[in-house]
Amino acid sequence: MKLPVRREQPPAVVVEAARLPRGEKVLAHAQDRAGSTDRWLLGTRNALVLVVPGEEPVRLPWETVQAAEWDSEESTLSVREVGEYGRPRSSYAFSFDNPARLLQLVRERVTASVVVQRGYQVVGRKGFTVIGRRAPEGRGPITWMHEYDAGVDPADPAVAAAAEAALERARADVGE
Repeated sequence: MKLPVRREQPPAVVVEAARLPRGEKVLAHAQDRAGSTDRWLLGTRNALVLVVPGEEPVRLPWETVQAAEWDSEESTLSVREVGEYGRPRSSYAFSFDNPARLLQLVRERVTASVVVQRGYQVVGRKGFTVIGRRAPEGRGPITWMHEYDAGVDPADPAVAAAAEAALERARADVGE
């Protein structure tokens, strides 16, 4: 007889403070060991949620996570949100002891949100990437963006024309 695997859950006060929509469950979690506050990171099917009991939770739908980078030497996770070119992007840093399940979930959900990602060169080896993302379950419209390499000016008329043409091709390829 195979016994069910019991998974440790975050404290009830943390889950309550996350204010998850009805039916949304915590799939992975980790407590931040840095700083003096009691910070938690919860991963669900739909979002990554930063929780500090007593404060408003920060909810990052997977399709809005631009990058999540794990530094194994420092045991830190850095998360950046998608933003507009030339504007500051929200970013968060966490320090964990054993976040393996959470890291697996972050990788899987962020990857599942990418519908299309194509790189184009416009100035030597430099260029831009056209990215189309949506919620991992395919709910909602695709959000389109360009990510420019350092040194590529999106205001340059040639770059802007190439970026617009690449975006139109990507939209046509996915039926939009």
